[in-house]
Order: sequence, then C-alpha cells, then structure tokens
Amino acid sequence: MEEKESVVKAGLNSGLILGIVSAILTFLVYFIDPNLLVAGTFGFGLLVLYVVLAVVFGIKYRKSVGGFLSFGEAYKFSIIAFIVLILISLITTMLLYSVIDPSLPARLADQSIENTLAIMERFGAADALSDDQIDEMREGILEGFTAFGLIKANFISLIIYGVLALIVAGIVKRKDKSLEY
Repeated sequence: MEEKESVVKAGLNSGLILGIVSAILTFLVYFIDPNLLVAGTFGFGLLVLYVVLAVVFGIKYRKSVGGFLSFGEAYKFSIIAFIVLILISLITTMLLYSVIDPSLPARLADQSIENTLAIMERFGAADALSDDQIDEMREGILEGFTAFGLIKANFISLIIYGVLALIVAGIVKRKDKSLEY
C-alpha cells in the first residue's frame, strides 16, 4: 500500500521549488537590468507567478492524495510553501545586496527615487519635493535594503502571502460530495 505524502512535506517541497524559481528570476533580472528589481511590474508579475505555481502544485498534491483536500489542509499546504519561498527570497536578497553587489542598494535607491519623481511629474507635482525630502526618502529606501529592513519587509510579505494562501486554498480545496448526506 502506498503511503500518502504529508501536507507539510508537500508544502515544503513546493516552497523549495518556488524559492528556487524566485532566486533564479532575481539573479536573471539582476544580470539583465538590475533596475527592474525595483519596478512595480516585476514585483507584481512575480506575485502572480507564485500564486499560479502554488495553485498548480496544490492541485497536483490534491490529486496525489485521492482528489480531495479540505480547505484547512489546502491552506496549510499553501502557507508552508509561501513561508519557504519567503525564507529563500530573504536569503537570496541578503546575499545579493550584501555579498555579491554591495553597491546595488544605492543604485536601486536612486532608481526608486527616479521612478517616484517620474510618477509625480506625470501628475504635475514634479516640484513638490525639496532636496531634503528627497534625501530623506533615499535614506528610508536604503534602510529597506539592510538586513533588518529586509527582515521587516518579509514580515509584511508574510501577511500578504497569508491572504494569498487563503485564495490558493479556496481554489485548490475539493470536498468529497459522496460523504455528504
């Protein structure tokens, strides 16, 4: 008789794959154009990719355990996968910003400010910020690239991924209708 894979093990394995995908894409984008790392479209695109992959992995797991999965089990699977993804992403970004290219945070901070000023210019508020305010903004952005800043951002990510795990669980779950009266 075959032994079913536990939801924890399936979540860990799926999270490992998501984390590896995240690391590969982060380094690929870094080598192509590091400025894309602070582009909103890149971050949003990754989020969509992770949700789609989590759904695919969740459905695959559901099929492997007989085709039915409760919402609770589907949520546990999803949140474990996303936590592993967050941890691997944290390690990847810390390595990138601290070891591989320590000058990258300063360049990305400058790019973030350029992006912000370009958006403000489109709304007719290009002169709304003083040089002191821009310097203050730059310092705040640079704090986000420190180890503490990255850890803090990942705690915020955990909340976002917790909500996304609810969505994934809602898609992946399937009740066994034959057990209903």
